[in-house]
Formats: sequence, C-alpha cells, structure tokens
Amino acid sequence: MTQTGLQGSVRALLSEYRKAIDALFQVITPLQSEALCAKADIYTKDPDCVSIQTVLTHVVSSGYGYTVYMEKHMGMSTERPERKAFTEVAPYIEQLNNVYEYCENFFIHHPDIVIEENDPAKKIWTNWGQQYDIDQLMEHAIVHILRHRRQIEGFIATLNKG
Repeated sequence: MTQTGLQGSVRALLSEYRKAIDALFQVITPLQSEALCAKADIYTKDPDCVSIQTVLTHVVSSGYGYTVYMEKHMGMSTERPERKAFTEVAPYIEQLNNVYEYCENFFIHHPDIVIEENDPAKKIWTNWGQQYDIDQLMEHAIVHILRHRRQIEGFIATLNKG
C-alpha cells in the first residue's frame, strides 16, 4: 500500500517508518545465513540481542506489537503474531514489509484517529512501563528500527573482524 488517503502527521510518520525499515533492509540484505545466526554479543544477558537473527526476530515482533497496542487502545481484541526466528534474511524482509502494511492498514481503517493526546488517562500503557499517545508510540517504533539497525551494523563489524 502507498498511504492512500493518509495525510498530515500520520502520512509523515508512516513515511519515516518506511524509510527506517528500508534502511534496515540495506544493511541486512547482503547477509548470509551464517552471519545472520552467528553469536555476535557473547556478553549480553538480553536474549533478543545475541545475534542479528535474535535482534530481527525482536524487531518484527515489536513492530506488530506497536500496532496491536493501538488496536487494543481502540477497543479491538487483537494479539500480535507468534514470534518466529528465521535462518535466512528474506523471511525477515517479508515480515518487516508485513509489519509496515499492518500498521499502514490500521491508519487507513481509522483515518480520524486522534494521534496526539495530552490526557494521561487516554494514553497507551506499554508492557515496559511507558505511557504514550499514538504519535509518540509511532515515533518510538521508528527509532526502535533505527537503534536496532545501528546495533546490527555493529554486529556485522564485529563478525567481520573475527
């Protein structure tokens, strides 16, 4: 989809989300299975940050999660898809495209949604204890991709040294 009918802040947020995902694709597309699955951080205690594979699995799951938070905020009873780890890059690219389309479709189907909210009682509580309005949650989703793209770039540099 191409943001049909979306305007203003929502269109801008989705455009930046797409750019962040595309930048991640540029980093991961050349990776072979061996690099994808290799342990890149031997010191981390975070199971989502051991390898490029675990980071991408986390990024996909979180991407769905942001939209599910918004859907639940609207009163829908959706659940994020089950986490899946892949040994090749192509399924991650497909899943990240699906994450984007899922998010875009949410906004297409809710064109009049209020994205900025000052009333704390109308904000979204996340499972990590933060409270966001939709605008802030989307900004977080964008930066989440950027931060993990950077982390993956570091993992690639580490793997190339070894």
